[in-house]
Amino acid sequence: MSLYQNMVHVIENKITPLAGAMGSQRHVVAIRDGFLAALPFMIIGSFLLVFIFPPFSPDTQNAFCRGWLDLSLKYREQLMLPFNLSMGVMTFFISVGIGASLGKHYKLDPTMTGLLAFMAFLLVAAPYKDGQISTQYFSGQGIFTALITAIYASEMYALLKRRNITIRLPKEVPTGVARSFEILIPVVVIIATLHPLNLLIESTTGMILPEAIMHLVSPLVAASDSLPAVLISVLICQILWFAGIHGALIVTGIMNPFWMANLSANQAALAAGSALPHVYLQGFWDHYLLIGGVGSTLPLALLLLRSRAVHLRTIGKMGVVPSFFNINEPILFGAPVIMNPVFFLPFTLIPMVNAILAWTATKLGWVAQVVSLTPWTTPAPIGASWAANWAVSPVIMCLVCMVMSALMYYPFLKAYERTLLQQEANDNVKSDTVTAN
Repeated sequence: MSLYQNMVHVIENKITPLAGAMGSQRHVVAIRDGFLAALPFMIIGSFLLVFIFPPFSPDTQNAFCRGWLDLSLKYREQLMLPFNLSMGVMTFFISVGIGASLGKHYKLDPTMTGLLAFMAFLLVAAPYKDGQISTQYFSGQGIFTALITAIYASEMYALLKRRNITIRLPKEVPTGVARSFEILIPVVVIIATLHPLNLLIESTTGMILPEAIMHLVSPLVAASDSLPAVLISVLICQILWFAGIHGALIVTGIMNPFWMANLSANQAALAAGSALPHVYLQGFWDHYLLIGGVGSTLPLALLLLRSRAVHLRTIGKMGVVPSFFNINEPILFGAPVIMNPVFFLPFTLIPMVNAILAWTATKLGWVAQVVSLTPWTTPAPIGASWAANWAVSPVIMCLVCMVMSALMYYPFLKAYERTLLQQEANDNVKSDTVTAN
């Protein structure tokens, strides 16, 4: 058995079942749904940063730039309000989204389950002191607390429902009223368990639950923003996709909490005028590693347009426009790239090479870091600039990655093209023979 056949055997029999189970696991799905629910609010909130912190030098003398900077400084507090009520409270949306997703899974009322999850988060993450509620853990610092409390509250609600520990009202009572009474016991149980736990942790450690959780996961958060983390996550994504599994959904589902926590830290540093602490965020993933979609296939799509093989040229025409918006299924399944041994090495290694290039350039200070969340369908050069507050250096980095991707894909594409041309020639010879007979 060849090396490639061995690899396919391992992927099909070992990796595929594990990845499939992980991708459909209810809590992983719920976390993914929670971030998807929060995504529109976070994208718009991030977009506002360019108006609050325009990409101009503080000592610029250009009248337009100077006026914009002075205006943003004068009305900074008012301009920050929409940002603070979107990105600044991302945990609200995430909590409700996770609760609603698990509610659907357990056939509970999604709205009530989402609100219960939201209450569970506020119970431990919104300490009340001197007549004020602290908002410290409403943004990135509270993400892991939001995930844990939302899952706990939803699972507890489902458990009580299964055990018939609920208040049942006569059928004549309106549905809305009956649902309100049905959730009374879960509310009591959540309060009776989480609030004492929070008080106990605070009395013994001096930290409330969100602070303790962040303290525990801080090594993981730090490790998530490293070159090995980038390479491992993109390698897993590429191998799963090569086997026909949507690896990006699995990887982003795992990485999203870390990316959001790090994004919040970068935005706080931007607002404070200090150095940005983190490199590996979703904008880095989307616009340097997945240019044109998983495998960085936009350069491949452009190369296909000039292929001598009719099949590849046709696929290039079909796939090049979607690839500009990071939708590359026509290329992956049409060429095909998926499960095609010719493309295994470039498909797997090109995003890793791009990761090393972009990581090194960013660490050296040549490329601006990510401070905004962008839609994944944004064309790579535009999205890279947008994510870095409209800096120019990410555009150059993105173009460098595209050139490198094209150079690495080219020899493998030519080898595959020769195979197809030979097949086309053989088919033509057979067709001429049949016609002659």
